[in-house]
Amino acid sequence: QVQVVESGGDSVQPGGSLRLSCAASGSIVSIETRNWYRQHPGKERELVATIKTDGSTKYANSVKGRFTISRDNAKKTAYLQMNSLNPEDTAVYYCNAWVRRDYLSPFSNYWGQGTQVTVSS
Repeated sequence: QVQVVESGGDSVQPGGSLRLSCAASGSIVSIETRNWYRQHPGKERELVATIKTDGSTKYANSVKGRFTISRDNAKKTAYLQMNSLNPEDTAVYYCNAWVRRDYLSPFSNYWGQGTQVTVSS
């Protein structure tokens, strides 16, 4: 069994910072792409940031220059450092991971349960 768990969500004032973590655990031999998504109330989930195994990253235009995605492969954990937060960043943040459970299986996609980020004065 594979679990993906987000943490670090909180309430902050505009201009503040938060660091989200996404820990994968269980029967894992390899993790490929890690992604962070967010979902605003009443809207579809949107891709925020991506990091591949080679360390290359991509960001949504709305967070470029403010958010940084990173990963620690030894800890099977991905991070999202969020700076200069504004009220439009308020959302539930989800991470997912493409995981291989053994070398005979293909990569499968696993999602976390989400963590709430609220930016308000």
